[in-house]
Amino acid sequence: MDDIPPRSPAASSVVLSQVMGITDANLQGNVHGGVIMKLVDTAAGTAAIRHCGGRVVTAAMDEMSFLHPVMLGDLVTVRASVNYTGRTSMEVGVRVEAEDVQTGRVLHTSTAYLVFVALDGDGNPRSVPPLAPETPDELRRQREAKIRRDARLRRKAELLAGRQDA
Repeated sequence: MDDIPPRSPAASSVVLSQVMGITDANLQGNVHGGVIMKLVDTAAGTAAIRHCGGRVVTAAMDEMSFLHPVMLGDLVTVRASVNYTGRTSMEVGVRVEAEDVQTGRVLHTSTAYLVFVALDGDGNPRSVPPLAPETPDELRRQREAKIRRDARLRRKAELLAGRQDA
C-alpha cells in the first residue's frame, strides 16, 4: 500500500445548500426523492474527491432514509463527511436538513451512506489516505461505518454463495 498520510474527516467535509424550486417538486409541493438523492450523491462525491485528491465513482448507496418531506421553497442543506476508509474505498455519511426560510424551522429530513472507490488515471482502483478521526463523533461514525462495511461484505458473500448453490 502507498505511504499516504492520514487525513481528518473535517479536512474533506462538504456543505451544500440549495433552495428547492418548482422543477424540484411534484404538484403537491413535495420535493422528489430523486432530487434529494442527486444532491446527496453530489455532496458525498465531492467529500470523497477532497479526501483522496482525485477521481472517484459511486460504488454503492448503502442506505438512504427519508425522515420528513422536503417542501417547495425549503432551503436544503446537505452535509457530507468521510466516515471510514478501506484500501481503495471510502464510506461517506450525509445528513440532509430542510429549513423553512420564512419560519426558521429546521428539520433533519434524510440520512444516507454512500461508498466511493478512488480511481487512477486509467480508471483502476487506487489507494486512498487513511482516515484520522479527531473527535468522539468522528470516532463513533468510523465505528458504525465499519459495522455497515462488514454487513455489506457478509451480504455479498452470502449472495455469491447462493448463486453457486443454484
